[in-house]
Amino acid sequence: MSERDTVSDATPSATASESRRGFLFAAGTTLTAIGGVLVAAPIIGAAVAPGLLPEKDKWLSLGASSNWTPGTTVLVKFLNPGGAPDDGVTRENACYVRCIEAGKFQVFAVNCAHLGCPVEWFAQSRLFMCPCHGGVYYEDGSRASGPPPRGLFEFAWRIQDGALEIFSGRLPGLQEGT
Repeated sequence: MSERDTVSDATPSATASESRRGFLFAAGTTLTAIGGVLVAAPIIGAAVAPGLLPEKDKWLSLGASSNWTPGTTVLVKFLNPGGAPDDGVTRENACYVRCIEAGKFQVFAVNCAHLGCPVEWFAQSRLFMCPCHGGVYYEDGSRASGPPPRGLFEFAWRIQDGALEIFSGRLPGLQEGT
């Protein structure tokens, strides 16, 4: 065998090796890029999506502001504006409207600040009471006794075109501050 034959035998093998190495490099790079996109897409989506979605926070009318008698507290039911029509009864929500005087209100969530059980208003004693663990709140929503760490959650409210509206952008959670 001549030296020329040895060189020509080595060249196709070296070319095939380089070709295989190039293919594996390209395949590995492509798979790494695909994996990076799959990992990054949800993170980028979570960061960008809130700015692109329509605003669900809105003012929700509870009726004419003249509907409430000063000195009374009334349970009012409404539909969660962030829900879907097929949510059924889980879309229903409620709040207590306390009319302090004409045009001056406090609007409370029905959820106890302890574990979220629905509180009840007792007009005779002028107290909100939680049946689950004995939490008690004064008529102004502040904590009176029991395990709740704070008072009742208060909705922001306003009078707009003669109607009492509450800001329903966020509903209360157990860890909300006062």
